[in-house]
Amino acid sequence: MPDHTLLPDARPAEDNATLEEQIAREIEEDIIFGRLEPGARLREEHLHHRFGGSRHFVRQALVRLERAGIVLRERNKGAAVRSFTAEEVLQIYEVREMLQRQAALRIPLPAHPEDIARLAAIHADYERCADTGDLRGVHEANDRFHTTLFGLCGNEYLLGLVKQYMDLTYAIRAKTLAEPEQLKVSRAHHALMIEYLAGSDAWALAELCVHHVRPSKDAYLQRIAARDGSPGRTRRRARRD
Repeated sequence: MPDHTLLPDARPAEDNATLEEQIAREIEEDIIFGRLEPGARLREEHLHHRFGGSRHFVRQALVRLERAGIVLRERNKGAAVRSFTAEEVLQIYEVREMLQRQAALRIPLPAHPEDIARLAAIHADYERCADTGDLRGVHEANDRFHTTLFGLCGNEYLLGLVKQYMDLTYAIRAKTLAEPEQLKVSRAHHALMIEYLAGSDAWALAELCVHHVRPSKDAYLQRIAARDGSPGRTRRRARRD
């Protein structure tokens, strides 16, 4: 795995955040902003130098991120940003797309005006964050939008699985949120999803929900191919998706 030395960060801790929470949040932002690539090592001594305090807080922050599926910790190897093989990405997204398609198909259309208004308000927050370059806000509003949307399916167990696979793909999709062109596409998709909720074409909504997640998958597969020097093989496998 590639080594990555974390630079000191002068930003103050948030008033209501513990040091453990601050460390976890900063590492998440490094992933979102693309400062940490998949597989990047997270050395405790570097994190301790960056954040100060007891090493206990560093370890607990890494445990928190491991539980969220963002970080992988291995005995005698330490912690690293979670990375996936091309086969793992294809299998994970196969399940994620099936779950999201079924959740979307179960949403009664047209949706209740209050639900549409709630999603529109979240989308407005998402666009405000995008316009101001608040990538942390973009990520949080994006997840809130999709959790609220799929929550309309009326099946809490299905929604729980959708959330599980959203979390599992965090390290795969986070970097895409920082890319202006993809962010522009994502904003357009969200607006169209809201429009579909006011109509009656459940299949169109479901297909859009599936299509919406594929750019992140494809971008990650391309990075794997570039790293491994096997673009042709990865593209052929991706086209079978």
